[in-house]
Amino acid sequence: MHPHALLDAAAELLRRLLVFDHPADAVAASYFREQRAAGPRERARMANAAYAVLRRKPFYEHLATHGLPGAAAPVHLPLHRRLAMLALGLAGADTSRPSQADRPDTDATAKVFTGLSDAEAAWLAACRQADPATLPPACRHNLPDWLATALQAQAGSDFWPLAHALLESAPLDLRVNLLKQKRPSAQASIAKDAIETIETPYSPWGLRVTGKPSLARLSAWQQGVVEVQDEGSQLLALLLEARRGELVVDFCAGAGGKTLALGAMMRNTGRLYAFDTSAHRLEGLKPRLSRSGLGNVHTAAIAHERDARIKALTGKADRVLVDAPCSGLGTLRRAPDLKWRTAPGDIAALAQRQRAIVQSAAALVKPGGRLIYATCSLLQEENEAVAEALAPVLRDFVPLHAGERLAALKVPGADTLATPAGHLRLWPHRHGTDGFFAAVWQRRG
Repeated sequence: MHPHALLDAAAELLRRLLVFDHPADAVAASYFREQRAAGPRERARMANAAYAVLRRKPFYEHLATHGLPGAAAPVHLPLHRRLAMLALGLAGADTSRPSQADRPDTDATAKVFTGLSDAEAAWLAACRQADPATLPPACRHNLPDWLATALQAQAGSDFWPLAHALLESAPLDLRVNLLKQKRPSAQASIAKDAIETIETPYSPWGLRVTGKPSLARLSAWQQGVVEVQDEGSQLLALLLEARRGELVVDFCAGAGGKTLALGAMMRNTGRLYAFDTSAHRLEGLKPRLSRSGLGNVHTAAIAHERDARIKALTGKADRVLVDAPCSGLGTLRRAPDLKWRTAPGDIAALAQRQRAIVQSAAALVKPGGRLIYATCSLLQEENEAVAEALAPVLRDFVPLHAGERLAALKVPGADTLATPAGHLRLWPHRHGTDGFFAAVWQRRG
């Protein structure tokens, strides 16, 4: 692809993304299907540039709109084109901690910008030296004002470490399917395909991949030995402590990552129900189930949390996991567009729905059974506040301490994973996982 065509294509991708009417990954996938002239390397450069803008939108918009001393921004160009020029020029640099060592290859960058005017070239050169510490706070935390305010109040002195962590790319974590191999054997098998991994620090099932290699041709993946799953999500499944022969319900299963982990915990025995209101998402579970070797999973698309198929299980479940629909703001390292597509009013509506879902799910738990409410959100309104609001409703339940349960399961550093109130709280800057929350209850016998 000609350098000018690459810049044009990146600008068009950004124009579509910055409307924020659909998830960024879906918009990018749709756009790349149109770009048949773009090879894998060009697509990767465009994707990296686009996600750089989504992660640091205030920083890039400040440079694109105001420029820097001695180098005015080329405001005669459309904003999305200015952003594409910046992102292609700065992609690969760590703009939160700038240093010359982190700067992109200038020769490769120069090829893209052949034909720039002297003023445009001077602006771009100045932007490569930009120090975010000299710019407004929004250009350093790169969060919408409402979210920055909420996280500052919640995290206190941890706000800046958290904000910087959310600007990083998430690691690639795998969960080893213990039905097929133990973790050391799986790690050795993956190493034969020239992919390096390390054991995750908390999950006994996890491997963290060095870099971001393609897994499609990895034999361990093809054979269902490993699945992609963030370590935090693995810990949620572990916390349910599903056992052989039990009746377990994954109430909001989605694409089934935790369903697969629970099935392996149950050693492919008992009955494991995967419910979700999206039949399309459950369809994505089928090939993963086939690879996993699980035969105890029963999937069902439901209309809502009061569906008749759910009521048939009232008082029968040993374990129920409610990984509720939420803002997803704990996954900003993977989906940075979420912070721009979410509004404060969305949080209140989600919290109301979360309470309703948990109340319906709680009815399935039999005496002595366990209930978990979980989200991948950072916000108290979706987490602790929902758990507190459920207390009057869950009169037959007693809370369990997540840290103590994980310690009993011999999870290293289990005491650092829970709040004083006993809720699981995972943070990107502290634990290296996505942001997760879980409250745990047991029904009185």
